Amino acid sequence: MKNCIEISWKPDRTSSIPAYQQIIDFFLSSVSSGAFAVGMRLPSQRKLSELFEVNRSTVSTAIAELSSYGIIKGSYGAGTEIASNTWSVLLKSNQSWSKHVLSGNFKENISTLQMINQLEFDRSLLRLGTGELDPRLFPVKLWQKALSRVGKEVVSLGYLEPLGLYELRCEIARHLKKIGINTTPECILITSGSLQALQLISVCLLKSGSKVFVEAPSYLKSLQVFQSAGLELTGISMDKDGMEYWKMLPLLKQSAKENTSVVYTIPSNHNPTGICMSDKRREELLDFCLSNRIPVIEDGAYQELSFDACSFTPIKSFDQNGMVIYLGTASKTLSPGLRIGWLVAPQAVVKRLGDAKMQMDYGASSVSQYIFLDFLRSGMYDDYLLWLKSVLKKRLDNALKVLSENFSSIADWTKPHGGFYIWLTFRAPIRSELLFNAAIKEGILLNPGDIYDFKDNNSLRLSYAYITESEFEKGATTLKKLIIKLQSEHVRKK
Repeated sequence: MKNCIEISWKPDRTSSIPAYQQIIDFFLSSVSSGAFAVGMRLPSQRKLSELFEVNRSTVSTAIAELSSYGIIKGSYGAGTEIASNTWSVLLKSNQSWSKHVLSGNFKENISTLQMINQLEFDRSLLRLGTGELDPRLFPVKLWQKALSRVGKEVVSLGYLEPLGLYELRCEIARHLKKIGINTTPECILITSGSLQALQLISVCLLKSGSKVFVEAPSYLKSLQVFQSAGLELTGISMDKDGMEYWKMLPLLKQSAKENTSVVYTIPSNHNPTGICMSDKRREELLDFCLSNRIPVIEDGAYQELSFDACSFTPIKSFDQNGMVIYLGTASKTLSPGLRIGWLVAPQAVVKRLGDAKMQMDYGASSVSQYIFLDFLRSGMYDDYLLWLKSVLKKRLDNALKVLSENFSSIADWTKPHGGFYIWLTFRAPIRSELLFNAAIKEGILLNPGDIYDFKDNNSLRLSYAYITESEFEKGATTLKKLIIKLQSEHVRKK
């Protein structure tokens, strides 16, 4: 067994340097001096937080940065250990290297989101806001059937055509017809998840300085993919029927003529609010965009997860002029690890994006494409979706009941028709950073609403998709106690 590092040092609470930075500097100094050798194991994050007398989130932030430079590495079952004592240390400590690391166009995530991405792999935390399906819902038997058939039928795995496996595009076209989108395989591009589709659009179709109108709040606000391309995100408020599109008009008039504008929307089971745009509003939005020559990016990640008998119609189904690019994905329904998404657009646009994608990665995983083709062609995907929606509907009903019992006096929340999310807003002000850190201490990982919005919003994105009914109840009741405690402390300080 590898030697475990012994630590007696503690951050200086009187210093103006943040504790997480002191921890980073401590490890850098210890590694560069040889006190911590390559291969030596670190105590657990829980133990480190006790030794340093800081929050676990502070330790996680420091560990994440040290990991990003390759100084330490960790894996499940093996713990975390010192990985490098040469170039990685120089990369972090040498200012000239730091300038190079920060000089690229692609912007880093905001610190809270980086912390969330790191802590989502901490199995001791209850993930109350995560944007992922419960892995316990994964259809193992169906997956094994698909793997068995693919293993017998596929005899080689070479590169596929630039737009993706033709047979898969045919099946996706047939599948989309069920929700009202009529298209052809030539107008479909297979992507490595719908996030790659957004990146392709941002670098191939929109020039720097373009204005992107999004719902406020919006999933896109939590990303840096559009901002990294020099695009300007502009939030448009929502009501119960979705984006209040008419509020774009004065902003359009203010825009420079040479810059283009585009709308990005998640009209069905919106992330993060759970709101569904009404069919009337969808048609009105499209008419407005046609009149003002504004292209639309419709993110249909949660389109197929509507629980009502009559689901909402995609905006793309009303599109007769090629104004709408539609994005779909298997990440929110089947598995995020499959990394299969699709983009529907006019043929010329698809060809352009397909060429760019080939330059990036030479196509999405061939294995994943064959597997998803089998799910669609066999009918297993449709059967699985029916089952999945019934499970999620039960979890949603339970979540709404738990919130009604615990939060009626202190908060308001949306009542979704499908998807993953409930948007909860506290009536009294509460500092999201304090709540986030306090929740981690209690074993709960939250998604503060601020990371999705253009201003502080006093909200949380809650998800019922990743955890069971009993786990949601446990998390919500613990959260209520934290809220009451923090608000009481706020009143006392006043």
